[in-house]
Amino acid sequence: MPSFDIVSEVDAQELDNALNQARKELATRFDFKGSVAEIVAEKDKITLTAEDASRLRGLREIVVGKLSKRGVDLRNVEQVDPEISSVGHARQELKIQQGLEGNKAKEIIHAIKGQNFKVQSQLQDRQIRVTGKKRDDLQAVIAFVRSRDFGVATNFKNFRD
Repeated sequence: MPSFDIVSEVDAQELDNALNQARKELATRFDFKGSVAEIVAEKDKITLTAEDASRLRGLREIVVGKLSKRGVDLRNVEQVDPEISSVGHARQELKIQQGLEGNKAKEIIHAIKGQNFKVQSQLQDRQIRVTGKKRDDLQAVIAFVRSRDFGVATNFKNFRD
């Protein structure tokens, strides 16, 4: 029985490449000469630190610009409000969302079932497995999910006959 998975993932290699490009631009930018600004990547978040709020805003624009140029979907990057200390140091986290969260997955499954496609969809380990008898039904589901905006990036993988 043909099936495929609906996932919401950020390519780790593209994320790393974008951050490396942002670090290179940060080192050469005139407005950041002599200032302390850094980009730290952890597993599911990016921490930006700068001397003040205006430099943090510039740093965030650099990082977000590089992410979008590398093809990282910005719907999977959640920007937390910046933290500004009393001495003026500023810090912000960008959380990277990997996988479909419970509410978003339920919303996608409900939308697929609401269209009366002849397929079954179920949530498995932060991804949705869609199974049907005909390949055309699965392709119709892919076209439907691509046409709607669920607030997260949707990718399709593991298409099996």
